[in-house]
Amino acid sequence: MSSIQTAPAQPSFIRTRIGVLTLLLLCGVQFLDVVDSSITNVAFPSIQRALHFSQQNLQWVASGYLLTYGGFLLLGGRLADLLGRRRILVAGLVVFGVCSLAAGLAQTEGVLIGARVLQGVGAAMMAPAALSILTTTFHEGRDRNTALGAWGAISGLAAAAGVFLGGVLSEGPGWRWVFYVNVPVCLLALAATFRLLSGARKRAPLADFDTPGALLGTGGMLLLVYGLIKAPEVGWGAARTIGVLAAATLMLLGFLANERRASNPLFPLSIFRIKGLAAADATWLIGMAGFFSMFFFLTLYMQEVLGFSPIQAGAAYLPVTACLAIASGVASQLFSRIGTRPVIVAGALMSAGGIYYLSRIPLHGSYAPDLLPGLIIMAVGFGAVFVGVTTAANAGVPSNKAGLAAGLLSTSQQLGMALGLAILSAIATARTHDLLATHVGRPDALTAGYQRALLVCSIFVLAAAAIATRIPNSRAAAQPIVVAEAAPEPELV
Repeated sequence: MSSIQTAPAQPSFIRTRIGVLTLLLLCGVQFLDVVDSSITNVAFPSIQRALHFSQQNLQWVASGYLLTYGGFLLLGGRLADLLGRRRILVAGLVVFGVCSLAAGLAQTEGVLIGARVLQGVGAAMMAPAALSILTTTFHEGRDRNTALGAWGAISGLAAAAGVFLGGVLSEGPGWRWVFYVNVPVCLLALAATFRLLSGARKRAPLADFDTPGALLGTGGMLLLVYGLIKAPEVGWGAARTIGVLAAATLMLLGFLANERRASNPLFPLSIFRIKGLAAADATWLIGMAGFFSMFFFLTLYMQEVLGFSPIQAGAAYLPVTACLAIASGVASQLFSRIGTRPVIVAGALMSAGGIYYLSRIPLHGSYAPDLLPGLIIMAVGFGAVFVGVTTAANAGVPSNKAGLAAGLLSTSQQLGMALGLAILSAIATARTHDLLATHVGRPDALTAGYQRALLVCSIFVLAAAAIATRIPNSRAAAQPIVVAEAAPEPELV
């Protein structure tokens, strides 16, 4: 008769000093990745004057980072599983820090763009490595929910703080400090990584590494993100846009075909057998198309219509950061009671309502009555959605695929951001140009374009709520019943 016994409760790692410091380290890495997606935006005028950028090339200071960040995420996540998560995190921090220093020292536009492109590669290594370390370090249940709540709060804080910090730094010590500030943070994170995280105890064999899969997958993702970034400028119907997106589609189809045949696939398609993972990633992709674009258009509205300075526009998001932090913490504690699905659906519905309120912005608006209520409602919902989707997308993922799952979620985020901005920029621009052609004043035309774009943002988030109903309602796992079994394989950290 087999011996069955209840496993003793595992001690709470997050309540220890090392657990708290580990969580702070991982959240700091995520803050770096997210904040650098937007921190350069308000520094553009200073950068353009200093380095004599053409208007066409200036956008690549931001787009170059987003291109490689989104394009290399899947590869970065899988390499973390294969080579060790700490190893890839360290490599990413080194690349990110060195490229930040190079960007700050840049004397030509070519050097700055090149540094930003390589900085995105470093971010693509850091993000999935850090998230997979978090999900494999903190036990499923209350510890992991609390850790993911903090992760969600810091991600929301970084998204809202990027514009504010960029304004403060560019108007204070100068635009170069937008990049220099990353260097001491990376050095501190490296020291903490070696101090707090154990090294990999083994390395996966790479003799049969899936090189064709790496080339096809990364190349296809790079082309897809590039096509989405350039579509608003070139035009969706332009031959160049169609050609780039068609080439991306062919490469990604070739990637899928290769992964089905490969003996050691870079991207094991079996990961989609994990119940709810695809639905969680799809929810996040569609949701981020609305969330990210909302920040973009509201910032333009505040600066171009209401006349806010960069610092004023950034400060307008400070209440958002507080609400995100609170909502993420509360939502993470609700999972053990009601599960992830109700939290995600309710949060997305609340956010859609908040963004709909914002879509009614008037020409002569003011912050308190026209922006603040919608921002607070959106932020509360956004915090719940972020931590809920992150938890659902990692539920049931085996430790040897944690990096891949983290890379998938981050890729969904980047694709959603690029796709949403491409589609909604076209919608806003078309509306504005139609009104300008009828001799409507520029502020009126701009406001109408932003209103239309924000309305569609709310529809995207509403669609994310509908998709979220397909996510299994995972709760904090009860203490497992342990049956005699072989010792688990050591994890790659």
